[in-house]
Amino acid sequence: MAIYPESDTDRRVARAALLDVVTRVFARCGMNNSDAGLLAETLVFSDMRGVHSHGVLRVPDYVGKLTGEGVDPAGRPRVVSRRGGALRVDGGNSMGQIGGTFAMDAAIDAARETGIAFAALGNSNHCGAMDWYTMRAARAGMIGLAGTNAIPTMAPLGGTDRIVGINPLSAALPGDGPPFVLDFSFGATAHGKIRVHAQKGAPIPEGWAQDAEGNPTTDAEVALSGLIQPIGGHKGVALGMMVGMLSSFLSDAGYGIESGTMTQGAFPGRDGQFFIAIDIAAFVDPAEFRRRVDEAAAQVRGSTRRAGVDRLLVPGELEADIEAEHTRAGILLSAATLDGIATAATELGTDTAALFADGAQA
Repeated sequence: MAIYPESDTDRRVARAALLDVVTRVFARCGMNNSDAGLLAETLVFSDMRGVHSHGVLRVPDYVGKLTGEGVDPAGRPRVVSRRGGALRVDGGNSMGQIGGTFAMDAAIDAARETGIAFAALGNSNHCGAMDWYTMRAARAGMIGLAGTNAIPTMAPLGGTDRIVGINPLSAALPGDGPPFVLDFSFGATAHGKIRVHAQKGAPIPEGWAQDAEGNPTTDAEVALSGLIQPIGGHKGVALGMMVGMLSSFLSDAGYGIESGTMTQGAFPGRDGQFFIAIDIAAFVDPAEFRRRVDEAAAQVRGSTRRAGVDRLLVPGELEADIEAEHTRAGILLSAATLDGIATAATELGTDTAALFADGAQA
């Protein structure tokens, strides 16, 4: 994950206050209270873990999608076909978090019967951070995997056309201690992370992005209209294509520019995702599996460090540390993010005073 630059204008906000305001904003968009609360919770979940690119930064974008850009605030996901552990889910053109949570929960339920279940979700939209879904499976004592397509922001190696999405993949494996959780795209960064740097007027790290002609850049504003660099060169492009195809072709969702472009935006109902649940008990003793997950993590933490390195981290550990800090002190958000929420809320007639109260604590 990215460690974001801090700014003197950043502000700490209580989790409960943030969740309440964002829930009311989405309810004003025509969502029922349950769906509005779920959508808000997924964004606050990401901010709590320090993944601000997929947090409440997205509120103005989502308000636009729900009120004028074709996403159905009342859309209902449903299973349209099932054969054993293979499920096809129609998201009902709901926000991706609504259809995605439904699909992962359906996969978890099916895996209890079949051992492994794969839910292909179509007629969906932007679904937020993928670890929201895989950690649901881990909490159910299962292995979770999930992937999604994304609006193309990468070019093939040597090219300059944005035709490949960074198409993130997440996996979560339960232990007796913290779960092993990875969630990353096959680009060097996510578009939302560049947006956070642009909000703060900060340069992006070298290796994240290129300008529109394919030249490396550290200028966040230039990067927003340029290209995200793939991880591992051609390997990142290939892996992004694979996750995009798995997310799209099994649910008849849009692939690549079929789902939208950076100039036209996302096309409503054309996103696709996949969700996999694996019942550990179908293979080995779950207690032994959890012990081995903890043991693998302990091997990393206890291994030899290079000079100047204080700590070796396991995937998901840094996010868990940030979540603990945000639970104690409040979520640290940029002024631009808070202003974006306030503007959207005001336009919808929702009060945001709780977000700007002095001394906010979680």
